[in-house]
Amino acid sequence: MSEHHHRPSPDDVHECTEALRSALRENGITLPSLGVELPAFAGAYHAPLVALGNCNAATALRLADALRKAAVR
Repeated sequence: MSEHHHRPSPDDVHECTEALRSALRENGITLPSLGVELPAFAGAYHAPLVALGNCNAATALRLADALRKAAVR
């Protein structure tokens, strides 16, 4: 999967999840429960989902700050 150049296919979900984990890590952010939503593979929804999971308030603020800084670029 090339970065930002095509719409990911359902087969790319693991690679997409790891790309997100890496980008978050580069910004000092860890979402402990980030992963592939495995029940989505069994459901009628044909695009596997990335489960962002839960985080504490401090992590949510760091994520919001990183997104705001990226939006300015």
